Amino acid sequence: MKLCRRQFLHLAVGAAALAVLPRHASALDYPTRPVRIVVGFDAGSALDVIARLISQQLSERLGQQFVVENRPGAAGNIGTEVVVRASADGYTLLLTGSVDTINATLYQTLHFNFIHDIVPVAGIARLTSIVVVHPSFPAKTISEFIAYARANPGKINMASAGTGTPSHLSGELFEMMSGINMVHVPYHRGGPGAFVDLLGGQVQVFFAAMPASIGYVRAGKLRALAVTTIARSEALPDVPTVSEFLPGYEASGIIGLGAPRNTSAAIIETLNKEVNASLTDAKFAARVADLGGTTLPGSPADFGKIIADEVEKWAKVIRVANIKPD
Repeated sequence: MKLCRRQFLHLAVGAAALAVLPRHASALDYPTRPVRIVVGFDAGSALDVIARLISQQLSERLGQQFVVENRPGAAGNIGTEVVVRASADGYTLLLTGSVDTINATLYQTLHFNFIHDIVPVAGIARLTSIVVVHPSFPAKTISEFIAYARANPGKINMASAGTGTPSHLSGELFEMMSGINMVHVPYHRGGPGAFVDLLGGQVQVFFAAMPASIGYVRAGKLRALAVTTIARSEALPDVPTVSEFLPGYEASGIIGLGAPRNTSAAIIETLNKEVNASLTDAKFAARVADLGGTTLPGSPADFGKIIADEVEKWAKVIRVANIKPD
């Protein structure tokens, strides 16, 4: 039987629609089994805490278990590569953030391209750090700190949680924008060693994550000069921001969800919708605030722009300071 052109086109369109239906239907049914959220750091870290908070929310909202899987190592790169190599079916997600935006430039031999291989799903939180000094340190404000550093070049030891970490880069950005010179002292086993030496006076300043440092500040064991976000923190409302003294300075940590490249747009839309709904939950927002953060709602494109801006910002710092991974 011969078919006229119109009949043929109708059949072709129908066949194409049938071919799309299974994939579309699976996206609409998502998730039908447990989903893992990979965290590139140990349990108990700020990233891990946020991952467990959002996994609980998504489990309740989507009716399937969202399970946190810690894959620490190589400054978070091991966990990121696990997700890059995973199937793009929405069942393996990455808790991503500032470390990935730094690593994109810091490491030249990665087996993946973060910007190309991980697609943004949703922002979750923006976390602040505190510029902390020992109470005996002569400066009580950022302006006094900068003046002291200019009068004493190379005599301030700046602790960090390791070369290329957010605490290190936050300090390097501060140096660049203020025109001062500090001696970087990396603690490759992380923040605890830095706090020990800061409390003991062996180092003078630490751009420390708020969850780890706020207890020392509240106990009077460390002095908070400023927070690193553009806006003041609800957790320490009387502490000014660095930008109040150094206009334009901002060094907050970002946390969100990413997925392997080629993940269905429908799945990303579903996840983005449910993450944003989770951020409006009062208990969730309060827990983020306890960590010194604020929620970060928005579309996948919004989160993608934040990531791109962060990659660009930290790339400039890394290149100007000539920072190399250890």
